[in-house]
Amino acid sequence: MRTFVAIFPPPEVRETLLQAARNLSTQGNVRWSLPENVHLTLKFLGDVPEDDLEGVRGTLNLVCGRHEPFEAETSGFGAFPSAKKARVVWAGVGEGQDRLRSLAEDLESSLENIGFAAEGRVYRPHLMLGRARGRPAGLELPEAAARGLKFPVREVGLVRSVLGEAGAVYSTLAAYPLSESGDQRP
Repeated sequence: MRTFVAIFPPPEVRETLLQAARNLSTQGNVRWSLPENVHLTLKFLGDVPEDDLEGVRGTLNLVCGRHEPFEAETSGFGAFPSAKKARVVWAGVGEGQDRLRSLAEDLESSLENIGFAAEGRVYRPHLMLGRARGRPAGLELPEAAARGLKFPVREVGLVRSVLGEAGAVYSTLAAYPLSESGDQRP
């Protein structure tokens, strides 16, 4: 089963981000995400056999117990690899990025202990909003666009992804609340 670990902002934040993204000046074709699919990926797990999910669930429970809820805030739009040759359009995170990074790093090392390969790059929190269709798209990314949308980070989801003709369909298999008595790792 194709799975990942993620945080989903409230629906109004996702919808506001997508509305602003759709108003960007683009050269090329961008396939925008559905509002219900906008999320912050903490760790992509890939295809995980059903039998291995119990270890993932236990790890998520432990990791979330070590982190307290916090607030995050969007910091504007960006693109991978660049605005001129965008394959992916995203919204960044300013406030809360250190807490997200700490949570992702704890998750990464804890999942590595049960057999999941570590990423070869530093975690960079972002909300994926769209992908270029075919050729990369050229984008104008205004400095002030998509800034200042605050949202609470209260839980982490274990999410199943099913790929189809119309794109991916996500379903949350389980949600793990962050602990009110977490150790607040920086």
